[in-house]
Amino acid sequence: MELGLRGKVVMVTGGSRGIGRAIALGCAEEGCRLSICGRGLITLEEVAETIKAYGVELLTVSADLTDPHGAERFVQATLERYGRIDVLVNNVGGSRRGELEALSEEDWREVYDLNFFSTLRMVRLVVPVMKRQGGGRIINIASIWGRESGGAMTYNASKAAVISLSKSLARELAPHNILVNSVAPGSTLFPGGSWDKRQRENPSQMAQFIKDELPLGRFGRPEEVAAVVVFLASQKASLVTGACVTVDGCQSRSLI
Repeated sequence: MELGLRGKVVMVTGGSRGIGRAIALGCAEEGCRLSICGRGLITLEEVAETIKAYGVELLTVSADLTDPHGAERFVQATLERYGRIDVLVNNVGGSRRGELEALSEEDWREVYDLNFFSTLRMVRLVVPVMKRQGGGRIINIASIWGRESGGAMTYNASKAAVISLSKSLARELAPHNILVNSVAPGSTLFPGGSWDKRQRENPSQMAQFIKDELPLGRFGRPEEVAAVVVFLASQKASLVTGACVTVDGCQSRSLI
């Protein structure tokens, strides 16, 4: 299927590992021109070597998006290289576990800055560019734990805010031909990720978790999330905006 993405400029935050890496590779397969950021130079260099095999243009930027200057530098570098931004994928995220009394206000601020404000910061920088171009796509990586209760408290609340923001932006930006959606992955396994660590530390507990919570009998793969993101970025998703698409193998229980 021709998705109409060849030559499009795609920005992926947190694109050096896990789901972000898979999204970058999925876009490379479609012939996109890529701009990815991450905090670690080593992982950025590793994914760059893989992407180069696709023969597409690539810009890598080492940046911390919880720092406004890092976000500004990432966007500016992308515009200097390509002159436009067609798709923004906000993938940066993380959590801080703990019960209410064990979490400080600073803990909450750190997680919101990572999950919510980094997304908002990037959107605020990119939307004016997309308006001048006459359109664009914004895809925010949320979580099933932003749609219903579960997971770490800080993560749940901040990802719910991402989903809410995405819907509001979709309504506001539709007249400018800017389509905004969120994607809600379930438990996704990749090397170095949280589920990988838990599986290595306590395989019997994870086996029981899979039996009880994952109807397909396995974790999700980053490539399965990436495939949905690539579709939402494509011309084939021209009427999809304001949606939150669940990619979880029926792990979640929500009816909507």
